[in-house]
Amino acid sequence: MIFSVRKFLAPLALAASVLPAAAHAGWPEKPVTIIVPWAAGGSTDILARLLSEHMTQSLGQPVVVENRSGASGNIGSAQVARAEPDGYTLLVGSMSTHTMNQAMYSNMPFDGVKDFTPIAELALVTNTMVINPSLPVKNVAEFIEYAKARPEKIAYASAGAGSTNHLSAALFEKATGIRMLHVPYRGGAPAVMDTVADRTQLLFSAGTQTLPHVQVGKLKLLAVTESRRSPLLPDVPTVAETLPGYELAVWYGAFGPAGMDPALVQRLNKEINQVLAKPEVIKKMGDMGVEVMQTTPAQFADTLARDADKYGKLVRDLGITLQ
Repeated sequence: MIFSVRKFLAPLALAASVLPAAAHAGWPEKPVTIIVPWAAGGSTDILARLLSEHMTQSLGQPVVVENRSGASGNIGSAQVARAEPDGYTLLVGSMSTHTMNQAMYSNMPFDGVKDFTPIAELALVTNTMVINPSLPVKNVAEFIEYAKARPEKIAYASAGAGSTNHLSAALFEKATGIRMLHVPYRGGAPAVMDTVADRTQLLFSAGTQTLPHVQVGKLKLLAVTESRRSPLLPDVPTVAETLPGYELAVWYGAFGPAGMDPALVQRLNKEINQVLAKPEVIKKMGDMGVEVMQTTPAQFADTLARDADKYGKLVRDLGITLQ
């Protein structure tokens, strides 16, 4: 019997093309897990639990948050990198884990870009530049002039070498040519408290930590570090208004393992963006100094690649290494 190979193969090719969509047509058919690679109670965890609550309702399956903290976010993130790319194991991660750790740790268990599928940029954490009120300056320009006249006399606090606090200040030093004294702490809370106490004079840190002290006059807010003014603080200038090109944006993002089906990624992106558009979610996160976002997977992938290159280079230039 003579038959056409082309006619025989055509149905197989068609079946193969629709297989991924068909395979995910019933998703989710079981509970979905969101891994948070940080301890419970922080802004990343709160955001993940808001997603969990609302997505459980819209998807009709439990969406469960698990905290897997340790190694600056590497432990929980590595678990997601090793998972099946089927949409049942997701990650709410941060800019530091995916764009900075690769350059700081010699034995990384994953590649922050290559081993993940970007789903949605979730939020920007308003990153503030604050000083102790004892400094006789009112803005960024005056601070630069004051610090230049006192090399290595101004101490800035951080949550440790390689933290976003540290990189914000190091980037500021590089852009201005000033030299300051770095005082690393074991976490953000003591860094804030010693700046309040005037044991250190400068801190770049999330508004979630600094703004309560600004409101009662214990810290003075000079600027935010994003490329544009925060809608949460519209009257506060950016550092870039004084130092063009300066930017350090601290974001949270939703990821899956590498190799996820694009149709499933688009479905998740839509579900997540619907949650982030809810007024109660916008208000709850905004009250914490966190601005929720609306992005496509492609937009988030571009941000991820750009920041991995930018901050990875900065970390290497500064020679920061961690074990």
